[in-house]
Amino acid sequence: MNPTHGQRRGRPVRHRLAKALRAALAPVAASSLALGGLTTWVTAGKAGSPARLSVTSGRVFLPYGDSTQSAAFFDITNSGGADDRLVEVTSAATGGEIELSRHRMVGSTAASRTSVSSLTVRAGGRLSMSPGGPAVTMRSGAGWRAGDLVPFTLRFERSGAIRTLAVVVRPGGPAS
Repeated sequence: MNPTHGQRRGRPVRHRLAKALRAALAPVAASSLALGGLTTWVTAGKAGSPARLSVTSGRVFLPYGDSTQSAAFFDITNSGGADDRLVEVTSAATGGEIELSRHRMVGSTAASRTSVSSLTVRAGGRLSMSPGGPAVTMRSGAGWRAGDLVPFTLRFERSGAIRTLAVVVRPGGPAS
């Protein structure tokens, strides 16, 4: 057998083998990167964990003058690994229907309000309600005074109901 003939035959085989290894490198690297990310997510305790909600800083505005309209605001924190949605707010202490809404300022002295069916609380995130953002709109209860506590039940799509209290404050005051 001619040694030069064997070398020629081996070169194409090595070339094809090197080409195949290069082609396999990209999927292996991508899989390793994805596995590393998932491992970090699981190690952090987020993978597969449900939403873990807490409701704080409840406040409800005293209405202006003769108005019976009011708004309530809450800070909702989700320390879990899944999103959840606030779908309903109720209170026996209010004077009528309660709705979820989004407010936005129009100019420097006017605001507009839009009703919404739900408000999302992202995994690992926080929903802070405010006069210029998401809020709970309702009729005020009879005889509310600054400092009174108003009971509310916030119902979430996945986490169920959370009962909380909101303190009655004057709009623009230190607690608002």
